[in-house]
Amino acid sequence: MSEIHKFLFEGLPVRGVLVRLTDAWTEVLARRAANTMHGAYPPPVQNLLGEMTAAAVLMQSNIKFDGALVLQIFGDGPVKLAVVEVQPDFGLRATATVNAAIDATASLSQMVNVGNAGRCAITLDPQNRQPGQQPYQGVVPLFGDAREKLEKLSDVLQHYMLQSEQLDTTLVLAANQQVAAGLLIQRLPMLGSGNLAGAQTANEDQIGINEHYNRIALLAATLQREELLTLDAEAILHRLFWEEDLRRFEPLQGAGGPHFSCTCSRERVSKMLIGLGQDEAQSILQERGLIEVGCDFCSQQYRFDAVDVSHMFRQTDQTPPASTAVQ
Repeated sequence: MSEIHKFLFEGLPVRGVLVRLTDAWTEVLARRAANTMHGAYPPPVQNLLGEMTAAAVLMQSNIKFDGALVLQIFGDGPVKLAVVEVQPDFGLRATATVNAAIDATASLSQMVNVGNAGRCAITLDPQNRQPGQQPYQGVVPLFGDAREKLEKLSDVLQHYMLQSEQLDTTLVLAANQQVAAGLLIQRLPMLGSGNLAGAQTANEDQIGINEHYNRIALLAATLQREELLTLDAEAILHRLFWEEDLRRFEPLQGAGGPHFSCTCSRERVSKMLIGLGQDEAQSILQERGLIEVGCDFCSQQYRFDAVDVSHMFRQTDQTPPASTAVQ
């Protein structure tokens, strides 16, 4: 069962989250494998997308935000785009667009950052967006301060957190066909009991120099890929932090934990077709006899024949104009 474990280090300005995705992750892969048009992901893409999925769940669980968190990697390699979306209830979906053959040993830069122009974007999209309100988006390159190509997703996201949030963050990520997992350790901008009371210190003065965070980050960095993929949460936390005083919270799992969920629907696809315009829809019908739209996330196929399209645009024509009165 997929699960999220949150914890604090008592008396220290450090928090952590451990995520293990099992059924939620295998559902993503199974739906992709069942897609007759594209087929299963190559192993390097599968591992990248799994690490992205674990990282997106870690970040969603670590913020107070009523909306979707979307993590994207895009660039000029054979993987044009990889996207993970996690809702506030930890419903998740993920997809990647692969345009060319990928070597079994391909690195991150070889997949999405061949010309060193690749980017990572994190978008926070409010669930009940107000008129005129735009989603927040932060973008960082897939290279370091010396423009060296970064080959680990964890390094890219640690750089993002330092640049965008001014928070020291350590990430360990891993994925295979059965599990996508991640560990996040982060320095809090609060000290001791202030973690819960809300007493803040000057955050920027502690970047890179807080001895408590640095010690715990070094412990976290010793976690090996195979350990993260094969050990349960109890074993991982004990192995790393057995000398630390941890305050652990109730795990999030089952209905309240990470689960596969796609937000596509026939209604949303209809709105997209209406946005194309009636002439374009009729042109597709004349050429193919049927409009077929597939969801890249869940592989659901939506089909619209001439009667469906006619009814769709007739309903649009009959929709009364919006009132000019202030609501």
